[in-house]
Amino acid sequence: MELPEKDFTHLDQQTGNPTMVDVGAKTTTKRSATATCEVVLGHDIMRRLLEEKDIVTKKGPVFQTAIIAGTMGAKKTSDLIPLCHPLALEKIRIEIDPISETSIQIRCTAALTGKTGVEMEAMTGASVAALTIYDMCKGFSHDILIRELKLMEKTGGKSDFRRSE
Repeated sequence: MELPEKDFTHLDQQTGNPTMVDVGAKTTTKRSATATCEVVLGHDIMRRLLEEKDIVTKKGPVFQTAIIAGTMGAKKTSDLIPLCHPLALEKIRIEIDPISETSIQIRCTAALTGKTGVEMEAMTGASVAALTIYDMCKGFSHDILIRELKLMEKTGGKSDFRRSE
């Protein structure tokens, strides 16, 4: 894949060292981002989830725990990704829906009014929710797959983005 003729935003132009982007001069706008990922659970786990609407394990209810974990993950993004700004998120919404006989989709939306986007927070929230589901269901099967973490849309800032799929 050939990269476009742009500079990497997290590299100092004089030294080439990693740096946090200076957002001081940016305009404060309403910003949001939505990310999704798929968790392939298999027929047996999905059957239980569909029959019971959630699976309650020794660790607690799977989906409810994943929603809380994903929310916490989104809030802690700057602790996990070194050059992300700490943000005062105004909204985090995590939804978990069946998309096939074997899979669920996790959708995380993050929003704020600020000077920097929330794409990384949305992707972190979706991925932490997926990892929590894996952790809570691994006693049933280790064949669980987490796949296709992707940014679906972002609004605010210089430009908006919407994935066409």
